[in-house]
Amino acid sequence: MNWGELDRKHVWHPFTQEKTEPAPFIVESAKDASLYLEGGNSLLDCNSSWWVNVHGHGHPKIQEAINEQFAKVDHVIFAGATHHKAIELADRVTTLLPSDLEKVFFSDNGSTAVEVALKMAIQFWHNQGIVKKKILAMRGAYHGDTFGAMSAGERDYFNVPFEDYFFSVDFIDFPEEKNEMQVLEMADEYFSGGEFATLIVEPLIQGSAGMRMYSGFFLDRLVEMARSYGVLVIFDEVMTAWGRTGKMFALDHLRQNPDIICLSKGLTGGVLPLGLTVTTDKIYNAFWQNEKHRAMLHGHSYTGNPLACAAACASLELFKHENTWEKIERICQLNFNFSQELQEKNYPIQVRTLGTILAIEIKIDTQGYFSKIRDEAYAFFLKNGLLIRPLGNVIFINPPYCLTEKEHYFIFDKLRQFLLLL
Repeated sequence: MNWGELDRKHVWHPFTQEKTEPAPFIVESAKDASLYLEGGNSLLDCNSSWWVNVHGHGHPKIQEAINEQFAKVDHVIFAGATHHKAIELADRVTTLLPSDLEKVFFSDNGSTAVEVALKMAIQFWHNQGIVKKKILAMRGAYHGDTFGAMSAGERDYFNVPFEDYFFSVDFIDFPEEKNEMQVLEMADEYFSGGEFATLIVEPLIQGSAGMRMYSGFFLDRLVEMARSYGVLVIFDEVMTAWGRTGKMFALDHLRQNPDIICLSKGLTGGVLPLGLTVTTDKIYNAFWQNEKHRAMLHGHSYTGNPLACAAACASLELFKHENTWEKIERICQLNFNFSQELQEKNYPIQVRTLGTILAIEIKIDTQGYFSKIRDEAYAFFLKNGLLIRPLGNVIFINPPYCLTEKEHYFIFDKLRQFLLLL
């Protein structure tokens, strides 16, 4: 059977210009940090398969948990029914989060976790008869590809066909060291009108914008300001949670906490789709009313899927065992050391690192997502045994935590080789 021919005939791939992109490679199996391809080659999964695979592929503990759950309950409606693994997962997650974040709403992925958060924040005020309808976000944001998430994201080439369908959102500038106070003043001017229902941010790092990083000092001040004006705060931690920043959550680097947090990607260990939106009793209680129309009237067919919940519980258990945090710390340290090395060289780059994320921004071509550097780098790394999908002119790694030191140094060596070609 010619799998490649069948793929071209029937499959429409995401974020892909099918006419110009080379044919996709076919993965026959995966284990730990490696993907094994049709034809015998292999690739190191340097971006954790779209940032989701935290423990590595084919982890036996996650496989065992899914198998055990399948023998009990594979799926069940989540309206009017519940099951052990959803309850266990909600308890585990809220135990890890700040104590006031204790109500968990289940969905299917990161975009829908954000949709739920926005709907919660807007309906919170509506249910109380308080007119607060505006949303504040940050320029460069990416919160997902559903319409609410796109509305709160950067208005760019991704979204041009849909602009007329977005609801209105206001944006503050991205905070860099030189403009933090001006951005805070901008936010204060917005908030002072008393019309804002919520503020939504990717805490400390904007992923799809090119792994752009900003300070915890700024974010603490921004959240504190929002609170002073009675504005609900949403942290989109779809990408930043589960150890990516060197701590379990990005909020663990901060003094201030959000009112709502969105979780997905590495939640199940990167094995099955699942989203969580976690909020406070204060917000939950605004929906706790006699009128049925004031309930959270949102759901998905696979809400609270038992197999996904079982995988997530197993993934959280792995953070307590198998030296997971030691592995994370090693990746953080090696990334930091390599970033220091690169900064001493005369490459036309800017280097950023936070936790397990290392980003190298190429300065000779600044055309953003459609930079020619992206295609050149992607092809170079595939040829050299690495799956790295640059964000335009930003090359980054955020590997599974099982990555060995030898594999990590191999990645660094190939990065050096590519930079020498610039």
